[in-house]
Amino acid sequence: MRYAFTKQFRRQYQKLPIKLRDQFDERLQLFMADPTLPQLRVHPLKGKYAGYWSMNISGDLRALYLERGDELIIFALIGTHSQLYG
Repeated sequence: MRYAFTKQFRRQYQKLPIKLRDQFDERLQLFMADPTLPQLRVHPLKGKYAGYWSMNISGDLRALYLERGDELIIFALIGTHSQLYG
């Protein structure tokens, strides 16, 4: 499986504190090894973000991604619950 990042994701990621960037990097490695791990809390979204999936990074930080077939994951957005859904 491969992954890519949108420009918007990269901008949002760069604005995060280093600690949160490191947490995302760790979660990404776990996700690539096994996307079904319970601590990732991966689930599909509805409504405005129908078609996206959410992955838990920390207590309030989420990364949203799209699946393109079985081989490509596109990380589109990263932010707190209120930044993304509020």
